[in-house]
Amino acid sequence: MAIGFIGLGMMGSGMAANLQKAGHPVMVHDLTRQAASLHLQNGATWAETPRALAEACEVVFTSLPTPADVEAVCHGEAGLAAAFRPGAAWFDLTTNSVDVVRRLHAELAGRGVDFLDAPVSGGPAGAASGKLALWVGGDEKAFERYRKLLDAIGDQVVYIGGTGAGTIAKLVHNCAHAAVGAVLGEVFTMGVKAGVDPLTLWAAVRQGALGRNRTFDIFGNRFLPGQFDPPSFALRLLHKDTMLALQLARDVSVPMRLCNLVGQELTEAMNRGWGGRDSHSYLALQNERAGIPPISVPREKLKAVTDRN
Repeated sequence: MAIGFIGLGMMGSGMAANLQKAGHPVMVHDLTRQAASLHLQNGATWAETPRALAEACEVVFTSLPTPADVEAVCHGEAGLAAAFRPGAAWFDLTTNSVDVVRRLHAELAGRGVDFLDAPVSGGPAGAASGKLALWVGGDEKAFERYRKLLDAIGDQVVYIGGTGAGTIAKLVHNCAHAAVGAVLGEVFTMGVKAGVDPLTLWAAVRQGALGRNRTFDIFGNRFLPGQFDPPSFALRLLHKDTMLALQLARDVSVPMRLCNLVGQELTEAMNRGWGGRDSHSYLALQNERAGIPPISVPREKLKAVTDRN
C-alpha cells in the first residue's frame, strides 16, 4: 500500500526510516526537501505538499511539533483534508491536544477518513531503534487493519480506546515525567546541600525501594486496586519521614515547593484518621477532588499487565 509520512524531525525521521526498513514504500514531506535526504536516498518519493501526499497514499502518518502544526497540515488548499481518498487513514503520532484530535476526527469521519491519535514515547533513540511505545485512540477496526505498519514503528503498540484516548495516555505520561523530575530535583539539591556527594547519593538511593521498582508498577500496588489495608508501610511513618526531610530542607535553606505540597497532602490524610492505613492511602484524596468514584482495578488484571514485560 502507499504510505505517506509528514514530519521528518528528531522523532519522525527514525519512524519513517523504520517503515522503509520493513519494506514499505514511503512518500515523504517536510518543510524542506533536505530533511528527507536520507529517506530519498533509500527509495522514498517526495511530495511537494501535504495535499499531493494525500492524493497518492492510502495511509498517512504525521509527526509534528504542536497541535497548530497538525491543523496547518490538515487544512488549507494544499492540506491533507482537501485530497484524502475515502477509506484512507491518518495516524497522528504528534503529542496533540485532545480537543484538536476529536475535532479532526469528527471532520474527517464525514469524508470517510479514519483519524487516529497515536502519540509515541521513547525519544529520538527509540524512534531510530524501533523501541517505542505507541498509544492509539480511534476506531479499533482501523487500528487492526494497519497494525503491521504500527509494529514497524514501535515494539509496544497498544490500542487505548476511542478517539483521544491515546492522547490522554501520552499527556498523563509526560506530565508525570515532568512532576517526578521536579520532585527529584528538590530532594537531590537538599541532599547535596546537606553534605552528601551527589554521585554517592544517587548511587545509594537508586537501590532503595523506590529506585528498584518501575514508577508505575509501584502505583499499581495500592492505588489502582484501591486497597490500603492492611498496610505494608503505614502512612504515619511516611508522614514522619517526610516531615523530617522538610525540616532538614529548612535547616539547610533549600526551598521545597512541591515537597511541601506533598507534606500537606500527608497531613490532611493523617487528619482523616488514616495514619494506620498504607502509606499510599493519601492518594485517595485526589479521587474525591476529581469527583470520581474510588479507582478499583482487580489485582489479577493488573498482574496480567505486569507479567507481559
